[in-house]
Amino acid sequence: MMIREITEADWVDFFPTFTEVVDAGETYAYPVGLTIDEARGWWVESPPGVTVVVVDEASGAVLGSAKTGPNRPGRGSHVATASFMVSSAARGEGVGRALGEWVLAWAREQGYAAMQFNAVVETNVAAVALWQDLGFRIVGTVPEAFESRAHGRVGLHVMHQHL
Repeated sequence: MMIREITEADWVDFFPTFTEVVDAGETYAYPVGLTIDEARGWWVESPPGVTVVVVDEASGAVLGSAKTGPNRPGRGSHVATASFMVSSAARGEGVGRALGEWVLAWAREQGYAAMQFNAVVETNVAAVALWQDLGFRIVGTVPEAFESRAHGRVGLHVMHQHL
């Protein structure tokens, strides 16, 4: 696997994963039915943030993506945040962990004091376990803040770690 900044060609290749994840209704509250250009605005970060992809070096396939940058502007800009999507075909292959490790290293290199995830769906047990394994802790849960397609209204965890 190779992680690199997203290119326009990568975005075109990643867009089906973006659509698949959003349409599944289990992890993101993005609007359903976004065009490729509309979705780009939700996913591709501008500086000081960055969006990266994980590419299979043998096939060139885009396996997943992450976006990261400041959680808030101004007086909140010392805390980073990140979001992640992995194609269904690549889940369980270490892509999410590789992206998580990459964004944590990037945030440390950029001088962020901490990283905060604002909305980890509590029923996304694989993600919660991964983030805890990478050093995040749940600092609070907003009850019934997400409309899961499979589970109805479920909580959103706020997860945090000092860098």
